[in-house]
Amino acid sequence: MTTQSATDVSMGKLVKLGGSDLTVADPREDVRGRTVVDRNGDEIGYVDALLIDDRESKVRVLRVASGGFLGIGESAFLLPVDAITRITADRVVVDQTRERIAGAPAYDPELTYDQDYYGGLYGYYGYGPYWGPGYGYPAYPYSP
Repeated sequence: MTTQSATDVSMGKLVKLGGSDLTVADPREDVRGRTVVDRNGDEIGYVDALLIDDRESKVRVLRVASGGFLGIGESAFLLPVDAITRITADRVVVDQTRERIAGAPAYDPELTYDQDYYGGLYGYYGYGPYWGPGYGYPAYPYSP
């Protein structure tokens, strides 16, 4: 029997929901279009895409758009689903601050399979990567 070390584990590929044949395992996890609010109640932007892994079909990362007008001048950043503290019919509340999110590693749509980038992103927010040993998928905290 062989054992797999942490360095042998790979994250697979993250795919934008809607850009493939993949769907989320639980349809309630589709929070696209909802407003994202930080832990202080400040509005950050809205969820414009979900990145799901191609192995387990689970949402791993939210792509949040902010600013701009009609998509012009809009910026995007990524947040691991681990940051979610509450979900309502129209909002996603996260445990980070607007300032912390603004300082996150820059989003690059070309990095769909860059384990170092995503490892750094998870580490920046203080979470272990979902492909790491002992990771437990967070429960989506739904609220009425």
